[in-house]
Formats: sequence, structure tokens, C-alpha cells
Amino acid sequence: MREITPKKIVEMKGREKITMVTAYDYPSALIADKAGMDIIFIGDSLGMVVYGEENTLNVSMDQMVYHTRAVAKGVKRALVLADMPFMSYEVSIEEGMKNAARLIQAGADAVKIEGGYDHYKLVKKLVRSGIPVMGHTGLTPQRYLRLGGYRLMGEREEEIEEILMDAKALEKAGAFAMVLEFMLSDVAKLVTEEVKIPTIGIGSGPHCDGQVLVWHDLLGIYENVPPFVKKYADLRSMIGLALEEYKNDVKDGRFPEPRHYWEFLDKDDFEKKRKRVLEKISEDH
Repeated sequence: MREITPKKIVEMKGREKITMVTAYDYPSALIADKAGMDIIFIGDSLGMVVYGEENTLNVSMDQMVYHTRAVAKGVKRALVLADMPFMSYEVSIEEGMKNAARLIQAGADAVKIEGGYDHYKLVKKLVRSGIPVMGHTGLTPQRYLRLGGYRLMGEREEEIEEILMDAKALEKAGAFAMVLEFMLSDVAKLVTEEVKIPTIGIGSGPHCDGQVLVWHDLLGIYENVPPFVKKYADLRSMIGLALEEYKNDVKDGRFPEPRHYWEFLDKDDFEKKRKRVLEKISEDH
């Protein structure tokens, strides 16, 4: 069992801010875990940042299982959380149970489900079956078509009511935490105060119990990022410069240098072997 468990995440509420970041492969997971992240999240955002999709709706269970298995191998300390992709749990509770189990068997410690009130029965059954669940309310990208796009949530009273109902339902169903995405910070503060389980914000202000960002966004791998993202690096430029320097070194004969390859120390020995090999090949052909 990894050091950070759902129980420990719950215990951090009001005591210590929770750090969460996405990762989609083994080397990223190694780096994130070594950096001390509390939760490493295989999000269905991989559809956009890894596969170049316009949204998350085309992400499959097979893709999520594949990336979860890779990430899980690289994490020793953090809690590994895997996303339930679009239509992997909406059809029936049985389908949701089956797909959640696949992610746990691939190495996840918990699963995340978008929505709250509508999936109360599923969350409750998953938790009772031994599968920890993190909920997700506010902007739910899998439902962006119904919501009218990727927009700030919580301005209207009915939205505040729906968000709070989701949060209360998730808590009652046994979820150990929930993501609050792209909502007014006042609403996120309200939810955080009204539930006993941790809230993890993304674009929802400083009052949440923790924060999550997408790997590619915070590291500046793509030029365009959501407005709520802080870029902590500019890897896009750094990687581009490194590749350009490599290209120029190869073109101009500066790479590889002698320290990057090996050769025979005894040239006479090599010459003898070279002659014998060429003679043998000539005879055979």
C-alpha cells in the first residue's frame, strides 16, 4: 500500500493543503512522486493533452487502463487516482462497478467520477465494495455540451444549489474528496465549509482544501492554457531549443563527440578482424 491513502487525504482537511497533479506515463509519475505530490491523477484530460482531441468525450476505458497501469508503476508514495471516462458509468451501476474495478486492477488506489447527486447510488455501492471514490462538481467537462461549453460556474442561484446538492450527495455516499472545477471562489468556499470531506479546486480559488493542475499546463508544454493556470515552467521553449541544438549538432558533425561512442583501442586487431570478415562474406556470396 502506498503512503498516501484516501483516509490520510480526509485527515488533511483543515490541517494541510492537498497537492494534486495529473500524470499520464511512467516517467512523469516518477517525477511527480519524487516532488512530493499527495495525489497523482490520471485524468481523462489525456484525450486533449496527449491524444490531441478537442474534448474528453472520446477517451475510452482501454486508454484509461493503459495509462493508469503506466503511472501506477512509477508511484511509490502518492495516492494514484484514475478518472472514469465518459459513458463508462452512466449506463448502469453494474457497468460503472465493472469499469471502476478495471482501473483499480490496473494499479489505481481510487477512482474519480464527474457529477454528484445523479451518481449517489453508484458512489455508495463502489465505496461499500471497497473502491474509494473522489467526486467532481462545478464545471464537469464530460457534460460541457449540456453546460453550454467550458464556462465559469456558480453565478446563478440554481447553479449554486446544484453544486451544493452534488457536494452533499457525494459526502453522504461516502466519497473521500471532491474536485471543484472552474466555479466562483465564493461558491467553492461555501462548499468547502459545508462538507466534512476535502475539496480540491481547479480554477475555483484559494478556499479549497487543495489544488490540482494538468501536467502539461503548469509546465508550459502548450502555448495556450486555461485562464486559471499558473505556468511554473516554459518547457515548450526549453524542449524546442534542445531539439534545435541537437539537430544543428548532427547536421554540422558536432554530435556524437568521442565521449559518446566507443572504438577499438587496438587498431591492428580490428584491421585483422575486418579483413577476415570481408573475406568470409566474399566467399559466401
